[in-house]
Amino acid sequence: MLSFPQIDPVALELGPIKVHWYGLMYLLAFLFAWLLGRYRVKKGALDISQERFEDLLFYGIMGVILGGRLGYVIFYKPMYYLSHPLEIFSVWDGGMSFHGGLIGVLIAMLYFAHKEKKTFFQIADFVAPLVPLGLATGRFGNFINGELWGRVTDVSWGIVFPNSDGAVRHPSQLYQMALEGIALFIILWIFSSKKRPTGQVSAVFLMGYGIFRFLVEYTREPDDHLGFLALGFSMGQWLSLPMIIAGVILFVVSAKQSNRQPTQSH
Repeated sequence: MLSFPQIDPVALELGPIKVHWYGLMYLLAFLFAWLLGRYRVKKGALDISQERFEDLLFYGIMGVILGGRLGYVIFYKPMYYLSHPLEIFSVWDGGMSFHGGLIGVLIAMLYFAHKEKKTFFQIADFVAPLVPLGLATGRFGNFINGELWGRVTDVSWGIVFPNSDGAVRHPSQLYQMALEGIALFIILWIFSSKKRPTGQVSAVFLMGYGIFRFLVEYTREPDDHLGFLALGFSMGQWLSLPMIIAGVILFVVSAKQSNRQPTQSH
């Protein structure tokens, strides 16, 4: 068994202002997206200026924050937040839904594609490789907060998390960081380095995230107010299944439509 590193969730206190590690992880995620995006623009992955990319990044950030928070509120704790509406704004305490954030980013990309007179999947293929490292930092933020821990286990690297029941549990946040974050980034970066039919980079993202998330959920403790749903799946697994299916369909369709303009390499 490993000891949980007792990291204060508050990274910095400036008088009455408290800067949380969770918030810093989001800033780091946006920094990664900015650096990677500027590199991809420079390499011609999308025909836009650096200034227009920064507009896209701003829309995406708004989509992540608003969609992620509202998704958590709606998908996971709707009754709680109906009773405590002001806590909806307490983002620094944790509680963000990837699937909600994804919906928010999709809306942002649709808006940007319409403004720039480009197809949605041209934008989506450009954005997809920028996302996983941000997911990695978010999961590390969950680990620092000691939240979203795994199921009870007897593996030698199990951890007793503060505020849990004292049982040894999987550090599932770190599994997610490694798979949905680092591994998915490597896959997407390599895959997108060559010209692909429009939509295939997005398809690989959907399939990769969905599969990794579905598998890791077997080590993650389901939300106590939800438990296991139909077929013994968790909410995270049920939300990931449509992503996998959509990714497979998109990959096959884009492969067949060879007359479509290919995505540029980075």
